[in-house]
Amino acid sequence: MRNFLSLTAALLLSACASTPPPPPEWQSQAFAALTSYTAAYLSGNTRVADVEFERAKTEIARTGRPDLMARIELVRCAVQVASLVITPCEGYRNLAQDAAPVEQTYASFIAGRWAALDAAQLPMHYRALVAQTQAQARLDANSAPEITTPSQSKLNQIEDPLARLVATGALFQREPLSTADINQSVETASAQGWRRPLLAWLGVQLKRIQTAGNADAAAGVQRRIDLVSQTK
Repeated sequence: MRNFLSLTAALLLSACASTPPPPPEWQSQAFAALTSYTAAYLSGNTRVADVEFERAKTEIARTGRPDLMARIELVRCAVQVASLVITPCEGYRNLAQDAAPVEQTYASFIAGRWAALDAAQLPMHYRALVAQTQAQARLDANSAPEITTPSQSKLNQIEDPLARLVATGALFQREPLSTADINQSVETASAQGWRRPLLAWLGVQLKRIQTAGNADAAAGVQRRIDLVSQTK
């Protein structure tokens, strides 16, 4: 995700690295608002997040470029996927016809539609994971159920915390996650202090532990949920 946000910055701030004259004001303002939106949303501050995203949209609208608007709508949806808010990306859908191929590929990625995805068009973070998942799906399709084995996820090879949570949220829509991947998502969100995704992934972790019948571990997870829920 951070990789995709960086690509967004490259488009919005493309003139910033050049010599004077300085870039148009809308570029820096849009990226600053988008960054503030991301931080506010992950912290659970919906009111500020909504305000900042509208500010970003206002700046982009000044350009009359629906392709840029499509890109920031995808950023919003990706941040939501990291927090397991799995809903249709309506803002992007309304602009999809004007989106570039890289945006169309990314939209399929965060929605968990990886079967026909060209991994080479994704940010570098995600290519190995998608390629592995596609290869495993082909193997499963050609194997008898009794000899099909799950692949070892490459999620832990994604270094950027937000990118890792986005990838895990996308994979969550495709197939059951391993306990290790769920635990990793919890600790990733916890280490960053991202309240919204932390509560979401703690909820998934709690259900997994309850299903396993480990009452003591479930009680420990519930205490973490209660602690995070107390914060505003």
